[in-house]
Amino acid sequence: SAPGRFADYFVICGLDTETGLEPDELSGENFEQTPLRRTFKSKVLARYPENVEWNPFDQDAVGMLCMPKGLAFKTQADSREPQFHSFIITREDGSRTFGFSLTFFEEVTSKQICSAMQTLYHMHNAEYDIIHTPPTNDKDSCSSTGDCNGTSVSKLQRFNSYDISRDTLYVSKCICLITPMSFMKACKKVLEQLHQAVTSPQPPPLPLESYIYNILYEVPLPPAGRSLKFSGVYGPIICQRPSTSELPLFDFPVKEVFELLGVENVVQLFTCALLEFQILLYSQ
Repeated sequence: SAPGRFADYFVICGLDTETGLEPDELSGENFEQTPLRRTFKSKVLARYPENVEWNPFDQDAVGMLCMPKGLAFKTQADSREPQFHSFIITREDGSRTFGFSLTFFEEVTSKQICSAMQTLYHMHNAEYDIIHTPPTNDKDSCSSTGDCNGTSVSKLQRFNSYDISRDTLYVSKCICLITPMSFMKACKKVLEQLHQAVTSPQPPPLPLESYIYNILYEVPLPPAGRSLKFSGVYGPIICQRPSTSELPLFDFPVKEVFELLGVENVVQLFTCALLEFQILLYSQ
C-alpha cells in the first residue's frame, strides 16, 4: 500500500538541447505561423525519484499534461510571467493522481538552438517573399498592397521578430509535483517558492535539493480532519484535509469559476448538474 506521503514525484519538463527543435504534432500543423509562434515538442528532462511502486510514472502523460501546448519561445520584448495549472491522470482502474505545474521562461544558452531559430526565420521570410511578392508587371498590385517598397507592416513585423545578433531568446520550462491528493494551494506555494529561489540573486538558506527531498520524503499527508504545516523555501505552507463527515477535498477558489463563466452560466451549469444532464466543457 502507498505510504502517506504528500508528494510522489518532482518533475522538470522543457527543451531537450540534444534533440533540438522538434515540431509538436499534437498541436497540429502551424508552419504558416512565424517560428516564435509555433509550438515545439517538450520532454521530461528529469524526475525524482525514478519510480515509486504504488504510483508508476507515466512519462508520456506527465510530459503532455505538464506542457499541453508544447514548448513556447519568446524574446525580451514579450511578457514572460510564470503560469500555474493543475491536471489529473486517471488510470484504467479509476484511481487518480494529481499534477501541479508552474511554467516559466528561461534564457536559451545553447548557440545551436538560437542558430536553429534564426534559420527557421530565414526560411519563413523566404517563403513569405515567394508567396506575397507580386508580379513585376503588376503595377496595380504594387500600389494597392504597398509591398513594392518593402514598407508594409507585415514585412516589418516579420523581420523584427527575432534577430540572433540583437534579441535574447527565451524558452518555456516547467517544474511539477505529482501528488496523491489535490492540495492545489500548498503545491502552488511550493513551486512558486522553488522558482523564486532559482531566479533570486541571493541563494536560499539551504540547497534546493534539500527542499525537494523534504517535500518528497519527510512531509506526510495530513490525517483526515487535520491540518498540516511544513516549511517551504521562504515561509511556512499550510494544507488541510477534510474529515470523513465533511465534503471531499476541493482546494480550488470558486471565485475563479464565477470570473470565468459569469453568474448566469454558473447557475445554468449548476442546474444541469442537479438535473443530471451531460455537461461538456470546451476550452482552448
